[in-house]
Formats: sequence, structure tokens, C-alpha cells
Amino acid sequence: MNQKPKKATSFFHFTREKKEVTLRILILIVISLLAFLVRLFSVLRFESVIHEFDPHFNYRSTLFLIREGFYKFLTWFDEFSWYPLGRNVGSTVFPGIMFTAATLFWIIKNVLRIAVEIRNVCVMMGPFFASLTAISTYFFTTEVTKKPRAGLIAATFISLVPGYMSRSVAGSFDNECIAIFALVFTFYLWVKSVNTGSLFFSLLTAISYLYMVASWGGYVFIINLIPLYTLVMLLLGRFSKNLYIAYNITYVIGSLLSMQVTWVGYLPVQSSEHMAGLGVFGLLQLYGGYIWIQSLLPQQHVVKFIKILGIFTVVTSTVGLIIATFLGYVSPWGGRFYSLLDPTYAKENIPIIASVSEHQPTAWGSYFFDLHILIFLFPAGIYFCIKELNDGKIFLILYALTSAYFSGVMVRLMLVLAPISCVLGAISVTELLDIFSKYYHQSKEKEKTEKKEKKEKEKENSFSEKKKKTSTKMKVKQKSKQESEDFHIGEVASLVAIILFMSLLFAFMRHSIWAASEAYSSPSVVLAAKGHQGEKIIFDDFREAYYWLRQNTPDSAKIMSWWDYGYQITSMANRTVLVDNNTWNNSHIGTVGKMLALSENESYPLLVKHDVDYVLVLFGGVVGYSSDDINKFLWPVRIAGSVDPAVKEDDYLNSRKQFRVDKEGAPKFLDSLMYKMVYYRFGQVTTDPNRPPGFDRVRNTVIGRKDFTLEHLEEAFTTEHWIVRIYKVLKPSNRR
Repeated sequence: MNQKPKKATSFFHFTREKKEVTLRILILIVISLLAFLVRLFSVLRFESVIHEFDPHFNYRSTLFLIREGFYKFLTWFDEFSWYPLGRNVGSTVFPGIMFTAATLFWIIKNVLRIAVEIRNVCVMMGPFFASLTAISTYFFTTEVTKKPRAGLIAATFISLVPGYMSRSVAGSFDNECIAIFALVFTFYLWVKSVNTGSLFFSLLTAISYLYMVASWGGYVFIINLIPLYTLVMLLLGRFSKNLYIAYNITYVIGSLLSMQVTWVGYLPVQSSEHMAGLGVFGLLQLYGGYIWIQSLLPQQHVVKFIKILGIFTVVTSTVGLIIATFLGYVSPWGGRFYSLLDPTYAKENIPIIASVSEHQPTAWGSYFFDLHILIFLFPAGIYFCIKELNDGKIFLILYALTSAYFSGVMVRLMLVLAPISCVLGAISVTELLDIFSKYYHQSKEKEKTEKKEKKEKEKENSFSEKKKKTSTKMKVKQKSKQESEDFHIGEVASLVAIILFMSLLFAFMRHSIWAASEAYSSPSVVLAAKGHQGEKIIFDDFREAYYWLRQNTPDSAKIMSWWDYGYQITSMANRTVLVDNNTWNNSHIGTVGKMLALSENESYPLLVKHDVDYVLVLFGGVVGYSSDDINKFLWPVRIAGSVDPAVKEDDYLNSRKQFRVDKEGAPKFLDSLMYKMVYYRFGQVTTDPNRPPGFDRVRNTVIGRKDFTLEHLEEAFTTEHWIVRIYKVLKPSNRR
């Protein structure tokens, strides 16, 4: 028999599906380009400038990696930092960002044959990985919801959301600029592994987790969230073969791979932060064994056996963990982890952690600034996930709740909250637009039905037709009544709701672009402000000071400053520093704080003891730069007090427990080395024509002590706007 020819509709349907896939790919490419381009404001304004402090160390390390090679980098002992201790960089750093930049540089230079500077590669890392993050967010959202539209909206959100943009603009060569991509991509592969039970995707999850471990310390969030999800799935009775395969492969291989990172080492089996993963792994084996035994033995024997085995396992595990912790085989939780569980812990016990602005609790205003309308779509997204629950959406809910808590404890973890806010926001937008569109089309259909009935009514003239019409009318009424039960919002109301919703999305886009251009594109090393007539004013004092150090001091010069500026000094001035942003040695930082807090005569022996040649301080009283050393002064005092109890914060506060720089300031503070270096000669400077000399524009007051001299230090250099001041430490009289 002759086969029937295929219908043209099947070919047409295939073509339409292919067109939809192609259209989604094109839209995703446009979104990734949007994520890249919107982060280039920094390059347009300041050329290729690396931002903040940590990126300068990453850039310096990347240069060393490219010049000296992989093996020398792993064994690199940096003598320019933490004098006289030094630092073994290879074993105390997350090398992911350095290796990524070096790899991209090698590909561009040797494969693509494009001449490029490594500095430009480092500057553009943030925008490039923002594009990859947008793509991975699309796949993550689509895998959970099975709705590509939601994936495209989530990708658009992540490409613009300020909470993520803060660490992915051009010049932000920090660990987080690649770590957020690794985080989202790992979660996508994990959900894919659970949905499919594929060994291949489970292995890819472990490899992606390795990249996250090599990139950022935030990998601890992953290794705790995945076990939490697995435990919740067991409690909800949603255990499956797919979950068993995915967790075992991911945990075992991921832990083994992560131990290859020198900085991590044996932490996956020794650190308390990793014990949740190990415990859930053991629990999963017990549960799998229970199911296997259940298939072999009668139910009454299984219950008795499981009770005995469960009690034995709990007791031995608890006792073993206590003994291992007591003997030092399992380390206790670290200070940063304690800070996440108890926000007051760091301030009371570890001042160095509390002193970092990124470790402060998040203000409510920061949520709106960094997430905008997503803070309202966030709970709606959780509702829609609960409404149509599946394995992937359970993971989204747990991710949302845990990241929301941690972001409130530490402002830095807004980076972890931003991706899930975009995913839940996309789910909310998709569902709400579907609802409004449905109501709108229902109202249109109802209007067409009414018009059709009206025309039929005009045509009916005869009594019999009228009778028939009455019967039809009853049926229409019943049908209309049934439709009205499903219809709640009118056509106009639905249209207004859709327009209002789209206007809110437009406002989000406008706010995000403004935040990118104004708030996150100005590097800390180059300051920008606007004059009275709106003109741009550039304060390039940092680079001016570092260039002066590089050109006018000996190569062996030792520079003392507060730890905030250590990375920039070693990278841009190429000089040795006592402390830097690694903050690994609390006592050494406390010693620096003590030298700044004591009087000049008391600090001088310590300066000589530590071979300090120059001291660098920041002062913003002339131009109104508020992030200077005076505003940070109490933190050096607190950290010094944790090293030397003789240094007390109360000594630097007046009788009313106030920190003042005017005549009401504490005598010990007005005599401190920090006060003298910052305000030296400032008493003769007029900063405001309507104010007397010595008026501090940051503290909005006249300083309390103007006429003093320096005995053991001399002013070596002060930048144009007085933001950076450098003093030379005079040698003892018997050494001159």
C-alpha cells in the first residue's frame, strides 16, 4: 500500500519550533551583549583602571604567573608584603581569577593572534563573565521552570541588577567577578543532575564546584546548601535514584578535586564548615541501605534493625566528632562563619573582621538600591514556586531563604542573593503577565460573543424564532455565568496592570543603568566629583602618591600604613609594606594600629624596631573625602587593644564618650601619631572662606590642636588635594 504523504503542518510546526529556538538564541546573545556593554562606563570615564584594593593584588599576582610560570607561582614567597614576615602567596590565595586571566590572555595572544595587554584583559574580566553569568542564569531558570521565557527574563535581570554589577563592572578584577558565574553555573548543573540522574552532569557539577572553590571562599555556601537541600528532600519523602547519584558523585569527586587547591587542602574533611556535607553523605548511604534491606527482610525485622543501626550511628558519629575536634583533627568554625550565625560575634571577639565595611550588616536601603523592584517580586516568586512545586523549585526556595538571611548579616553576601532574586523575579514576571494576558484575552472573547449575539438578535423576527431565541438566551446566560466565574479582571484593568508592570520593569532598567554609571563605575584609586556648575573634578591623589613613592624612595624602603592600602602600595608603588588586605595576622595589624594610636615619642621605638622608612596616611578634611584614616581611627585602636590590653578605646573618647577632633577631643587622641600626621600644618590652611583656618570639611569642625611640630618624623610628600600624606621616619641620632 502507498504511504500517505506527510501533512504540511508537521513540517510547518518543525519550522516554527526551529524559529523559536533561533529567536531565543538571538535574544540571549543580545542580553549577554547588554550585560557586557552596560559595565563599560568605567572604561569610558577613566580608561583601563583597576578598581578598589584586592584587584591590585590579583593583577600583580597575574603578572607574576604570566612571567614566571605555573610552578613558580605555586611556590612564590612574596617579600614585599607583611614585612618582616613575608607571605607564601601560592598557598594562601584562591588562584582561580589569576589562572583564568592568564588563560584568556594566552588564548587571545597565541590562538586569536591579537596583540593585547594583560592589564586590559584583567580590566575586561568583569563584563566578560557578566555575559557568561547571564547565559548560565538562563539555563538555570529554564531547567527549573521549563519555561524559556522565564529564563530570558532572568538573564535580563542578572545583566542589569546593581547587586551583581557592583563586582562585575570593567576594572573590578576581584574574585567575585568570576565566582558568581561559577556559583550559578554549578547550581544549574546540580539541578540538571537531580532532574536527569546523569553521571555526566554530576561529574560536570563537581568540576564546576572545583572552579568555584579555586575562585572564592564563598564556595562554603554551595557545600552547605546542597547537603541542606538533600536533607530536606529526604524529610519530604522525595528521595530518588537521581538524587542519590547526583549527590554522591558531586560530593565525593567535588571534595577530592577541591582538596587539590592548596589554600583549601584537607579542609573538606577537617573543617567544621564542611561537616554538613559529610554528615548528609553518610545519612544518604544509610537511607539507601535501608531501602535495600527493606527489599530483603520482612517489615518487622527491618524496623528493629534500623532502630538499632540508627542509634548506634548517631552515638558513634557524635562521640567521634567530639573526640576528633578535641584532638584537633576537626577544626572549629572560623570567625567569619561565626559572624554569619551571630552578627555580634565579630565586633565583640574579632575586631579585624568587624572593621571591614563589607562585613557590616546590610541596611534596608541597600536592598532597594541593589535589587529595586526585585525585592517585591522575590516573595511572589517563592509563592509561585510553592504553588507548582517540583524538585528544582524546592532548591530555589532553600537558596532564596538562606541567601536572604546571610545577605542581611553581611552586606558582601548581597552578591549571593542577587542571582536568586533575578530567578524568582523572572518567575513572578512570567506568571503575572500570563495571568493578566489571560484575563485580557478572556474579556476580548466575551466582547466578541456579545456582539455576535446582538447580531443574531436583530435577525430573529418570527415568534417561533423568538421562542427559540429565548431558549438560546438561557443557554448563553448559563455559558456567560460559567465564563464570569473564571473571569475576574476586566479588559481595561488587565491592560492597565500590564502597562503598569512594564513601566516598573523600565524603571528597574533605568535605575540599574544609573547605578552602573554613577555608583559602581568610579574606582577608589581615582576619585571623581562634580563642581558647583556640574563640571567633573578628578582627584588622582592616590596614583600621584604611589608614583612618588616609586620614583623617590629606595627600592628597599618599608612603608607603613593601615592595612587597607597595602595591596595598592605593593602593586603600584612596588614597595614593601608591613600589612596589607590579606589580614591573615591579627597581631601584626594590631601592632600597626598601636603605633598609629600612641604618641609620637611612644611610637618611634616601635617604628625603628620594625624598620619603617615611611608612613602613609589618608586625610579628607580639605576636599571632603570621608573614607580617610581619622574616620577609621577607632578600628586600629580596637584591633590594637586585642593585642595589647593597655590600648583602650575609652582613652580616645572624651568624657561624654564621643570621638571628636575639635577642642573637646580626648587629650590622648589629640597627641596620637595619627592625629599629628593627618593634621600637620593643617591649622594654617583655609578650606572654607567663611570658616577659620583648620576647618575639617569631613568632621565639619575646626580641629582642636593646630600648633604642633614633629620630632621624629618629617613631611616627605603631600598630594595636590591633601588626600594622601607621606612622612619619612628619621633615623635615631646615633645612626644619622
